[in-house]
Amino acid sequence: MNELAFIKMHGLGNDFVILDRRDGKGTLSQASVRAITDRRSGIGCDQLIIMEPANAAEADVFMRIYNPDGSEAGACGNATRCVAELMMNEKKSDHVIIETISGLLDTERTPDGLYSVDMGPAKFDWRDIPLSEACDTLNMPISEGGLSGPVGVSVGNPHAVFFVDDAEAVDLASVGPVIEHHKLFPQRTNVEVVQVLTNNKIRLRVWERGAGITRACGSGACAAVVAAAQRKLTDRTVEVVLDGGSLKIEWLADNNILMTGPVATSFSGTMAHELLDK
Repeated sequence: MNELAFIKMHGLGNDFVILDRRDGKGTLSQASVRAITDRRSGIGCDQLIIMEPANAAEADVFMRIYNPDGSEAGACGNATRCVAELMMNEKKSDHVIIETISGLLDTERTPDGLYSVDMGPAKFDWRDIPLSEACDTLNMPISEGGLSGPVGVSVGNPHAVFFVDDAEAVDLASVGPVIEHHKLFPQRTNVEVVQVLTNNKIRLRVWERGAGITRACGSGACAAVVAAAQRKLTDRTVEVVLDGGSLKIEWLADNNILMTGPVATSFSGTMAHELLDK
């Protein structure tokens, strides 16, 4: 392959390298994904995002999401907002539909310049998360590193949401990877630690499956709010305070989750063929 153009964007510090491959030319190997996402020898990012031609007639673009370990993710709320901005600017529209392997995401630009994404329904059935065996997903039988009894929820990807007295005190770097690979999660899981501040505000820290600790996680914020509401710890409209800033999450009456937040562009450029031809 020759040099390939990219754009670097982020949502609250959750950063992405975005490639436009809507021409359908070529694919990237897992080794290339790992090389591009490497923060020392590559460009560096939490996820690599590939824009591809849409399959669904109503969609404007297909968004493929890769973790730094080369695995593919089913959902990423912050990346969805970034791709939405690119597509809205291209279409000169305040509304686009983004297709992912987990479904269609309806996105809108708000009057104050933020981006809202309908992340789809929350799923609590153990088969939907998925888990390796049936259990009560509102109090799953997991206890690791002082964390216990998480809520299991799928927001297009699996989440284990733990409620704690002090989110800052949790050694997430140590306990996160252990829970990510817990035997209850055949596809691994994202790990959230949540401190309830008020009935409409929470503090959230996230260990992302395949990526580690990130400054923000849109799907994790959605999972945290629906888990808190299910436990009757908060209302259904909540400000989620992450390391990189705040998102507004609304768990709607139809069970869909609306996420609203900012995006930003860091820089653009071209990557050398050494990163692509792994």
